Amino acid sequence: MSSSDFETEETRPVAAWCDDEYVYATLADGRQIRAPIWWYPFLEKASPEDRAVVELQFSGIWWPVMDEGISVKAMLLGWKAPGAKKPRKAA
Repeated sequence: MSSSDFETEETRPVAAWCDDEYVYATLADGRQIRAPIWWYPFLEKASPEDRAVVELQFSGIWWPVMDEGISVKAMLLGWKAPGAKKPRKAA
């Protein structure tokens, strides 16, 4: 699939937020998607206040404080950012 297959009005994010475990997006067609926050080290390291400042773009989500973003395509296809490491579970 090409990028244009994912960059449609239906997949445009209309809301986005994070908690300590996931980044969430609601798409224009009503779907809600999420991805583990550890997939995106810049979000994992950010404060909750910095994570809360988002700009919605046609093809993804932008965090201006960190000058970083995630595309909807990356979330849907499970693409992790370079350097993403799954956290070890506490014993």
